[in-house]
Amino acid sequence: MENKKFPKMAFVLLSFLYLIPFSGAVVPNAIGIGYGRLGDNLPSPARSIELLQSMNVGRVKLYDADHEILNLLSGKNIDVAITVANDEISGIAANQHLADQWVYEHVLAHYPKTRIRFVLVGHEVFSSLSTDQDMQIARDLVPAIRRIKNTLKAQGIRNIKVGTPLAMDMMEMTFPPSNGSFKPEIREFMVPLLKYINGTKSYFFVDVYPYFAWFEGQVMNQTGISLDFALLRSGNETYTDPQTGLVYTNLLDQMLDSVVYAMAKLGYDDVMLAVSETGWPHEGESGATRENAAEYNNNLIRKMVTVPNAGTPARPGEVIPTYIFSLYDEDQKYGPATERHWGLLNPDGSPVYQVNITRKGTSD
Repeated sequence: MENKKFPKMAFVLLSFLYLIPFSGAVVPNAIGIGYGRLGDNLPSPARSIELLQSMNVGRVKLYDADHEILNLLSGKNIDVAITVANDEISGIAANQHLADQWVYEHVLAHYPKTRIRFVLVGHEVFSSLSTDQDMQIARDLVPAIRRIKNTLKAQGIRNIKVGTPLAMDMMEMTFPPSNGSFKPEIREFMVPLLKYINGTKSYFFVDVYPYFAWFEGQVMNQTGISLDFALLRSGNETYTDPQTGLVYTNLLDQMLDSVVYAMAKLGYDDVMLAVSETGWPHEGESGATRENAAEYNNNLIRKMVTVPNAGTPARPGEVIPTYIFSLYDEDQKYGPATERHWGLLNPDGSPVYQVNITRKGTSD
């Protein structure tokens, strides 16, 4: 989520459950953290890994494949997602040797001592298609994913999933959820992506932010989305999809199910979902407060770690691996003030606000 076009996230941890996703097995969910590093006042990588361990974090998402960080994660009980940069995609797509080299340098040099579980090829590749280079990267995305996966298979590695995180701006329609559809201009890219992900039993990774949907509604003076609904205050209000009869208690489920229905319209109704980014800003524009950020993330954790798994109305009981962005505020990110205030921890390692990862000690 480095250098994004869209602002991002926040939260703090203490401890939680995790299981390793081997092969295509479905496993109990765990909340992860996105470790973004676009800041000039952040703790060192060594200190950051210590903080992740002290919080008993079970998953971390990196926005690169930094050797120092991967070395520091060696031997730690933390599942790791690493990222292939957008500007590396076309080269890898065109040359299996480059794919082999990338995997050797960034995976085999650290695996299995460092528990790499996901390789994410690119970041929100379909969000910008304004130049010839953008279009070429979009066309090269699936071939690059395929080459990375081929190298892993050739090395006998079966428990690393390969995918790509996409933003909700890929959607033409999201409401009601049953009307969910992808933008026409990306469908030519989406069909081969879904086909490959489905064939390899990987996840469709989505960066999904109820905050943005709610905030945009406020800016346009629309009252259709209440703060309660956006903050996952389940039970305060509901919405029934008129076409399916499914009842929604929060905006996140609506947004995720719009993706489910969009995939189904292209012939893929059982591709697994993962939330590669979500969260709520704690400072900046309207609604960005520590209280709201804490409530969103606590409600998110409650939803995602409940047993049995809650899933969504269209996918009841489904495990949805979820990462909350970000470990720290990142003061070098561009855009509005909100963009720089999604962090869970202050630079000194103290929590920006409290989040109960395990929900131990709660009565609900």
